[in-house]
Amino acid sequence: MADRSDIHDRLAASLRAARKARGLSLDAAAKLSGVSRSMVSQIERGESSPTVATLWALTQALQLDFAGLLEGRPAPGIEVIRDGSAPVIDRGGVTIRILSGPESVGAHEVYDLVFAPGARLTSDAHSPGCREHLTVLEGKLSVTSGEAAEALGPGDVARYPADRAHEIAAHSGAARAILIVQDS
Repeated sequence: MADRSDIHDRLAASLRAARKARGLSLDAAAKLSGVSRSMVSQIERGESSPTVATLWALTQALQLDFAGLLEGRPAPGIEVIRDGSAPVIDRGGVTIRILSGPESVGAHEVYDLVFAPGARLTSDAHSPGCREHLTVLEGKLSVTSGEAAEALGPGDVARYPADRAHEIAAHSGAARAILIVQDS
């Protein structure tokens, strides 16, 4: 059996390599996994013994095969994220389920958005040329991009510049939508 320091070294190297291969910063890996930035850094330096739950969160965020983490086995050809396993962010009445893989951060991101009645998702301007594509699945939403505003219902699609302040809001009841953020 490998000694403890060898396991830590292999684990640290595997996680660091996976994060860098996906072009993720420590902050991005922390956000996607729900593990603090400092803990991710300590694990990558081999200075911490992560719990199984922490390792699971990191491997899911980095799209690594948990079972083969230390053996270096490749992940299967079809990645499946089971219902309830995708990373979720709750922001003021809006549940944001991250559907895109971590390697897509900053380029092509996909989110499942669930709005409580009256909830708003307000965003500052993204990078120049960034656009969002919003498809309403259930309920009614309004979208504002800069000075322009539109009301949307089920099946409606709005495409708009996201390189300015923008907002998606549910005014009368709950709503659900798919949001694609596409950076130029």
